[in-house]
Amino acid sequence: MLEIKNLTKTYNSGSRSLTVLDHVSFKIEPGETFSIVGPSGSGKTTLLGLCAGLDRASEGSVILNGIALDSLSEDERAAVRNEHVGFIFQNFQLIPTLTALENVMIPLELRGESGAKRRAEDLLERVGLGDRKNHYPTQLSGGEQQRVSLARAFSNNPKILFADEPTGNLDEETSEKVEALLFDLNRDMGTTLVLVTHDLELAAKTQKIIKLRGGKLDN
Repeated sequence: MLEIKNLTKTYNSGSRSLTVLDHVSFKIEPGETFSIVGPSGSGKTTLLGLCAGLDRASEGSVILNGIALDSLSEDERAAVRNEHVGFIFQNFQLIPTLTALENVMIPLELRGESGAKRRAEDLLERVGLGDRKNHYPTQLSGGEQQRVSLARAFSNNPKILFADEPTGNLDEETSEKVEALLFDLNRDMGTTLVLVTHDLELAAKTQKIIKLRGGKLDN
């Protein structure tokens, strides 16, 4: 489902260069759950962005669902993400001027799918927010906002879901509820799950873990 080969990311600033990722390689099979852990500044979020085609590597290759992302234009990578990828972010990334229902419908409408409203309503019911569908993000708690983002992430039946610190802004009790929903939805839909987290207890719930330190794999 995802194959990473010798991935390197270097940022140049004037005469200085900073290597954030240094020849990272790994492979994720379809349906696997996978965690990327490491201290702050180790390159976790950069790696996630490269895996999802949000950014382009300096060296190496990313093959997502059989598609080599490195040779694609920005628009082509966006089309791959829309077709195959779901995202969950630490800060929810909901659009404040849209209701919960409208936020969940966005990926479906971008794909021009019929039945977007019904599917979005079904997913909000699944995450326990059927009665909050017409509320705006500011009217929802942090846990509720993250449940909306979960529903949105699964709305287009993604082949692979990338979650960047999905419980980082939540208290312990709320985190446990969101984690349970995440793994339940993931299992039911057969999605490949890639988590970036500093929470080792959360990471331990996935089938595989890689550790990053200073931009390199820490074996």
